[in-house]
Amino acid sequence: MTRKYFGTDGIRGRVGEPPIDAEFMLKLGWATGRVLGNGDSTRVVIGKDTRISGYMFESALEAGLSAAGVDIRLLGPMPTPAIAYLTRTLHACAGIVISASHNPYHDNGIKFFSAEGSKLDDEVEAAIEAELEKPMVTVPSDRLGKAERMEDARGRYIEFCKSTVPSSLSLRGMKIVVDCANGATYHVAPSVLDELNAEVIAIGVEPDGLNINEGCGSTHPARLREEVLKQGADLGIALDGDGDRLIMVDHQGEEVDGDELLFIIANSRREAGCLDGPVVGTLMSNLGLEHALQQQSVEFLRARVGDRYVMELLRHHGGMLGGESSGHIICLDRTTTGDGMVSALQVLAAMVERGVSLHELKQGMKKYPQRMINVPLTRPIDVDASDPIQAAVKASEAVLNGRGRVLLRPSGTEPLIRVMVEGEDEELVCQQAQQLAEVVRQAVVQKQETV
Repeated sequence: MTRKYFGTDGIRGRVGEPPIDAEFMLKLGWATGRVLGNGDSTRVVIGKDTRISGYMFESALEAGLSAAGVDIRLLGPMPTPAIAYLTRTLHACAGIVISASHNPYHDNGIKFFSAEGSKLDDEVEAAIEAELEKPMVTVPSDRLGKAERMEDARGRYIEFCKSTVPSSLSLRGMKIVVDCANGATYHVAPSVLDELNAEVIAIGVEPDGLNINEGCGSTHPARLREEVLKQGADLGIALDGDGDRLIMVDHQGEEVDGDELLFIIANSRREAGCLDGPVVGTLMSNLGLEHALQQQSVEFLRARVGDRYVMELLRHHGGMLGGESSGHIICLDRTTTGDGMVSALQVLAAMVERGVSLHELKQGMKKYPQRMINVPLTRPIDVDASDPIQAAVKASEAVLNGRGRVLLRPSGTEPLIRVMVEGEDEELVCQQAQQLAEVVRQAVVQKQETV
């Protein structure tokens, strides 16, 4: 389906540039109210992260929804997964998140959740886009929606996070550094850990509207690593700006990425006898994850890159665990969407249950060396239809001889071809990646010359 505004995860862009401006957000609120408001529930919840433009877009969406006759609950700064949870438990007809996730402050975007706390289906997004093309008509004054600020949203979500692990779980004696990326978890994550009796050192908890994700959080774990080593902490937790991604650091300062975290949670579920269905990763998931799960007789499937596609495959195959290397992990046996804090708690519970460190827990998976090279495009090129590129891919696969894999894919957000090679031998992996990238570059040049 061709969509004008919606991407793979809502609508996103630079603030002030259409469609990420106040005028569009007013119309979007109205269109959303028209499509999702119904007789049984005409309440929409709105949450946001800490970037400064959230104030402007919150007000615009509120006005649009009111004009469509829909009531609004304003949650203030809250993690994206908290909005999913509260949409469901408040019996709202939809949840709206104002966030650009791990992007810098000058970007922003809108994500939606259905009444069930899940991402919207393509058909619903198409219906909203269709309404956006119509003239905006305000309902009569006696049917305008009312707005109310919800004061206990934070406390409700903290209690939910704690409910995803055994009530007997205690983190007493554990020193944890948590980096909240100056984002939406700044007033949530430290409290969750503190209430579970951990000694908490919080960083990235001073949002000013402009510093979200700036040199901190899951996309910049160096600061967390330094603090873990400096404090002699047992581990570190890094969340992104809207709280749906997670990266951890063990007591030795070694990063534990989404693939390793997914393995730890899956293996813990398997040992407890409660792992249903396959584990789902993506085309970019490390080959070591696939092999480690195979050794445990756990089926592993690969989806296209993006949590939307991971979720689709999980639902289709009856799975409960999936995720991406970036740390977007979905635990469907605990919640309805990717949740960084909930995922962190599953790892902590596994550590306590087995009485081992995070460093020990990740040893069951051996990461394969992986090399990624981005080749810029001046014009679109179909790598599958290029004989020289396909010949080079087959040659690389022959060299790897079953001990690695090759992946070429166009970026979904930039004019790039991503060339990825991984395998057991790091030197060989780098060599093959360079050779493949050069073949792609030559094909791009040839395409340019023939146009």
